[in-house]
Amino acid sequence: MNKRKLSFWEIWNMSFGFLGIQMGFALQNANASRILQIFGADVHELSWFWVVAPLTGLIVQPIIGYYSDKTWTRLGRRRPFFLTGAILASIGLLLMPNADMFTAFLPSLWVGAGMLMIMDASFNVAMEPFRALVADNLPSDQRTLGFSVQTILIGIGAVIGSWLPYVMANWFGISNEAEIGEVPLHLLLSFIIGAIVLIGSILLTVFTTKEYSPEELAAFENDEEDLEEEKSSLMNIFSDFRKMPLTMKQLSGVQFFSWFGLFGMWVFSTPAIAHHIYGLPLSDHSSEAYQNAGDWVGVLFGVYNAISAIFAFFLPYIALKIGRKLTHAVSLVIGGLGLISIYLAPNEDWLILSMIGIGIAWASILAMPYAILAGSIPAKKMGVYMGIFNFFIVLPQIINAIIGGPVVKYFYGGNPIYALVISGLSFIVAAILVARVKDVDDTLINTKN
Repeated sequence: MNKRKLSFWEIWNMSFGFLGIQMGFALQNANASRILQIFGADVHELSWFWVVAPLTGLIVQPIIGYYSDKTWTRLGRRRPFFLTGAILASIGLLLMPNADMFTAFLPSLWVGAGMLMIMDASFNVAMEPFRALVADNLPSDQRTLGFSVQTILIGIGAVIGSWLPYVMANWFGISNEAEIGEVPLHLLLSFIIGAIVLIGSILLTVFTTKEYSPEELAAFENDEEDLEEEKSSLMNIFSDFRKMPLTMKQLSGVQFFSWFGLFGMWVFSTPAIAHHIYGLPLSDHSSEAYQNAGDWVGVLFGVYNAISAIFAFFLPYIALKIGRKLTHAVSLVIGGLGLISIYLAPNEDWLILSMIGIGIAWASILAMPYAILAGSIPAKKMGVYMGIFNFFIVLPQIINAIIGGPVVKYFYGGNPIYALVISGLSFIVAAILVARVKDVDDTLINTKN
C-alpha cells in the first residue's frame, strides 16, 4: 500500500499554518532583544534571557512528539498539538511587549523574559508536529517538495513579521519612539497583528488537511503487529534516543553548528549592527537612532527570509540534480560567508548582500535536514524522532546562550559584531560535516530511477 501523491495546493494548505508560526517567530527573533534592552537588559545578558527558550524546547519537543504519535482525536493526530501551540504563542505575542503592565507584581524585564519563554516553547509545540505531518502524509519522492513548500511559507511569514515594525513606522507613520522603559507603539501593534495572523493560518490548515489514521500508517510499513505489541510508555523516548537511526546521528553535528550560528545571529544582530554599522554606543537602546537601527535589522531579517522563500522553490530541482547533501553543504558555506561579510560592510545598505547569503543557508536548513532525516525514520515513530531531532537544535542554542554573553564581554571587548563572525564560521563547519551523512531516501529514489 502506497501513500497518495498530493497536489501542490494540498501540500500548500497542509503547511500554511507555518506562515503564521514563522511570522510570530520572526517578530520574536528580530525584536525580543531590543524589547528586553528597553526593559533594562545589558547586551552581555541578552543570551542568558534567551536560554530559557531552548531549554523548554529540549523538554517539550520529544514529549509532544511522543504524544502526537500516540494520540488520535476528532482533529487527528498532529493538528491538536500545533493548534494548542499557536494559541499559547499568540498569548505570548500579546503580552511580551506589554510586560510593563505587570510591574506591580514583577519587574517588567522578568515578565518580558517569561513571555519569551512561553512564546518559544509554544512555537516549539507547534513546529515539530508540522514537520511530522509532512512526513506522515507524503511519499518519499514528494518529501523534498513538502519541506520546500514549508520553507516557502516560512519565508513569506518571516518577511511579513520582520518588516512589519518598519512598515508600521515608515509607511503608516505610527510612532517608533517611547519613553525610557516603554515599548514603542509600532512594536505593540506589530505583535498584536502577528498573534491574529498566527491563529488564522493555523485554523486554515486544521480545517483543510486530513491525516492518515494509525492503521493506515501501519499498513504503509506493514508493521501492524509491531504497532500492537509495543508497550506505550513515555520512557520509550530514552530507548528511542539510544536507538536513533544512523542518519540522525550523522546529522546531529550538522544541526549543532547550524543552529549555534543561527542563535548567535538572532541574539546579537541588533546590538552588533547598531554599534558596528550605525556607530551607536552599546549603552544606547532607547534613542530614536537605536530604534531606527532595530527597525532596519527587522528589514534585513525580512530580506534573508524572502530570499529563503524564493530559493526554496528551486531546492527540489537543485537537490534532484546534485543531491540533497551537496545542496545543503554549498548553501551553508554561502550563508557562512554572508554572516562574516557583515563585519566588512561599509554601511547598512550593503548588509542586504549579506542577507542574500544567509537566506540561501536558511532555506536549506529548514528543508534539507528534514528531507534527509524523514526517509530513515519509521512512520509510527515519526513524531517522537522529530522531537528528539530537536535536541540537536536546542542544545547548541543553550550552549551559545550560556557562553555567548561572557564571550562577548570578556573576549570581544563588549563588541557583539564578533559573535556574528563566529556564527558564520559555525555555518562553514556544519557544511564540512554534511559530507559524512548517509541520505537513505536519495539512495532509494536513485535506485528506482
